[in-house]
Order: sequence, then structure tokens, then C-alpha cells
Amino acid sequence: MELNLKGKIVIISGAAGLKGSIGETILMNLASEGAIPALIDRNDRGSDYIEALKSKGIDGLFLKTDVTQPDEIEAAVKAVINKYQRVDVVINNVGVNDGVGLDGTYEQFMDSLKLNMVSYFLVVKHALPMLIKSRGTILNIGSKVALTGQGGTSAYAASKGGVLALTREWSVDLIRHGIRVNAIIIAESWTPAYKHWIGTLDNGEEKLKSIVQKIPLEKRMTTPQEIADLCLFTISERSSHTTGQFIFVDGGYVHLDRALLSSD
Repeated sequence: MELNLKGKIVIISGAAGLKGSIGETILMNLASEGAIPALIDRNDRGSDYIEALKSKGIDGLFLKTDVTQPDEIEAAVKAVINKYQRVDVVINNVGVNDGVGLDGTYEQFMDSLKLNMVSYFLVVKHALPMLIKSRGTILNIGSKVALTGQGGTSAYAASKGGVLALTREWSVDLIRHGIRVNAIIIAESWTPAYKHWIGTLDNGEEKLKSIVQKIPLEKRMTTPQEIADLCLFTISERSSHTTGQFIFVDGGYVHLDRALLSSD
């Protein structure tokens, strides 16, 4: 299916994770479809990724940015606009489950909100004039924690709950401009960060097996590629009448009857 993303200017935040992370996978799939990614991230890996694309003749831009700093986000988005004179898509992909719970400090709680939610607001705010001109698309990457809770992570849960609220609010607010706004909700995905977390547990393999057994469809985790595929479809014109939606790519983890998980 032709997604017609060639030449689209796509601002994507948080896509300089390790190879195989959700952000990096989305980034590379954007490039393979002919889109022009403008990567906003604080990690220098982003420069390596964009340089690797350029070596293959694929255009792209890396803006080293601490997304907890409003001035840096504004400068990054302005740099994209100055270079390309256009923004077609914003993908907000920042997400760090930092474990700031009720025992955390006020400062830790607020820092988590700045990273995991406020950055979404600021990227969209500064890109909005260009999105209005292009009748563009906004995609927010969310988490099942916003809906299910997890325990011990109040700040992240609040942030991702806010991201879902912003998705609905923006879809209403911007519908007069023809701008579509959706959220992809992820549950359990096998990423480098997830692998690292499992490795920190004394009973890591046992914990992993327990989690996987709770995923109804095929009792396996969602792959970053499956997430990227859904993201690209959702931002493309093939999804032209979809807005204000929370789209789950989770193997049925959040919604399906737990009776499915009984042993045969």
C-alpha cells in the first residue's frame, strides 16, 4: 500500500534511542517511505542516525534538544521551519517511565511531567502555524499505564493520562483546520530499554515469562516494527478520516477478557 509520505517533513521527538527502540524504528521507517525526518532528542545518537541516512542520499535533520527546556524546543522547531519552510507531521514519542511515585518529591514529579507531557504541548505549539498551512497530522505515542495504572509511577501515569487528554482536546480544537490528531497506545513491547529493565531484576526471566503469558494474542510482546507500521499508516492519507482516536497496538493486553489466558 502506497502511504504517500515521500517528501513529508516529519518532526519526531525522542527517536534517538538505542537501535531497535520504538523511536529509532519509527525514524528508519519514515526514511524508508521517503519522508524527511527532523529528529528532536538530547542524545547524540540522533546525529549518527541522521548522518547514516544522509550517506544513503536520504535527507534529514537532527536537533540536539533537551525537551524539558522550553527554549530549546522552540529553537529546534524554528530550525526545522527555517530549513524546510514546512511541517507536515509531528510525532511526539518521548516517554520515560521514571518510577516517580507518591514517595517522590514535588520537583521529581514536575520534571517527569515536563519530559513526558509538557514537551508534547510545546512541540505542537511551535509547529502549529506550519501544521495549519499543511493541514498536517499530529500523532502522540502513549502508554497503557495511563489507563490501567501500574503502581509506583504516579508522575508517568499522570503524564500519559494528560497526553491522551491532549489528544482529544487537540482533535477538537484543530478540526477546523483539517488537522488530524491521534494517539498510539503501547503496552508490552520488547525494546532495548525493556530488555535492560528485565536484566536488572533478580527474577528477570521469571518476570518476563509471567508478563508474556498475560498477552492474549499469541502470548508475545508487540514488536517495535508493528508499532512503527501502525504509526506510519495513522499519519498517512490512508487514514484520512481518523482523528481523536486512541489506537491500541498491544495484542489485546488492555481490553480482552483475562479468561483467554487460562491454561489449556
